[in-house]
Amino acid sequence: MKSKLFTIAASLLLVAGITNSTLASTINTNNVATVLTDVSNINKIEIRGNVELYVSAGTADQVKVYNKYYAESALVQSSKGVLRIASYTKEKLVVWVTANDLRNISAYDNAEVKSFGNLSAIELEVNMHNNATANLTLDTYQTNVNVSDHAKIELSGKTEVYSLTHNSQSTVNNNKFIAANYTDKLNTTAKVQNDELAGI
Repeated sequence: MKSKLFTIAASLLLVAGITNSTLASTINTNNVATVLTDVSNINKIEIRGNVELYVSAGTADQVKVYNKYYAESALVQSSKGVLRIASYTKEKLVVWVTANDLRNISAYDNAEVKSFGNLSAIELEVNMHNNATANLTLDTYQTNVNVSDHAKIELSGKTEVYSLTHNSQSTVNNNKFIAANYTDKLNTTAKVQNDELAGI
């Protein structure tokens, strides 16, 4: 019995090691990771600028920054459950966030968001603005997605309730996303406002 338990534990450690090394090689092993220890209770992530965010679900919150961001003009700040990440350097600021109770992701400018494994949540809202892009594999009960400007999102996985709001300039690929209940709203307000401004 003890040998079985040892074998199972060793197998789990091996899988965890392979998972972490796979993400590290995806991110770029040339960069040294800085683990931020003063971050907890993350329920919302906001990213701006030239940021590449990998996000995964886990039992404990953790933030790893794969650049020497203290030496760069970058910001990683946590306050009242909101993790804000911003960088406006030429080189992408690469960050891996593991969150236990993530409910909202908002991306602006040229930021990129990618899930690592299934991103599990009861309810998740994703807001994409400007030229931001996202590639997410979700396992949720309710998913609300808002895509504006020229932002792009690709979804896979499954949800019970899926609500999508987008405009004609944005790009949404949800062919591999399974939803029991689905609403799709095309937002034409922004286009009308732009047309009115053009006439002035």
